[in-house]
Amino acid sequence: MENSTPIIKVSMADDHALLRNALATLIDSFGDCKVIHHSGTGRELTNSMKENLIPDVAILDLNMPDMDGFETAEWMQNNYPQVHVLMLTMYDSELSLIRLLQAGVKGFLKKDIHPAELKFAIHSVVQSGYYYSNHTTGKLVNLFRNSADGNKSLQKAILSDQELQFLKLACSELTYKEIAQQMGLNPRTVDTLRDQMFTKLDVKSRVGLAMVAIRHGVVTI
Repeated sequence: MENSTPIIKVSMADDHALLRNALATLIDSFGDCKVIHHSGTGRELTNSMKENLIPDVAILDLNMPDMDGFETAEWMQNNYPQVHVLMLTMYDSELSLIRLLQAGVKGFLKKDIHPAELKFAIHSVVQSGYYYSNHTTGKLVNLFRNSADGNKSLQKAILSDQELQFLKLACSELTYKEIAQQMGLNPRTVDTLRDQMFTKLDVKSRVGLAMVAIRHGVVTI
């Protein structure tokens, strides 16, 4: 009797061609998984989906040119919410985890993941809707603990779209006045937003904001 187990369709986006090709070959070797598309940018992956190459699982690298993993996951959540997104990332801080969860990411993978764990992650996200390693689960449990410290950590980890936009622009060469113009805000409003971010992220300068953004994967260098 033939095996009637449905094939899990996988799409991938990673700008490192060697890693991407190796992962695609590995996933195809699982037997019940098939990579139907892989590309070097999030833009290429979303274009493939517009051409009706809809996967069951999308594996995204967080750091990519022309739509990074966060932007791609957010686009997919808005357009193809049925696709389960797994993120390849070395950033596992509370801020980055919350930000990616808000974008619809269902699980997190390290690039040195063991083949058996990768297979388990793909099956887990299809069957249960999510995949979290013990390490990631521990971080999330600590974040949501019902304590004063936990609530403070959670508050720091959740940034609004406006705060994220400001944090990204603060890492550029723009002056605060130019940032205000870019955001369509009054310069005084940006000054207030800056001071609020200093307090929320426990930093004292624009350099401190940039260090937080880099450490948590909001911007990359």
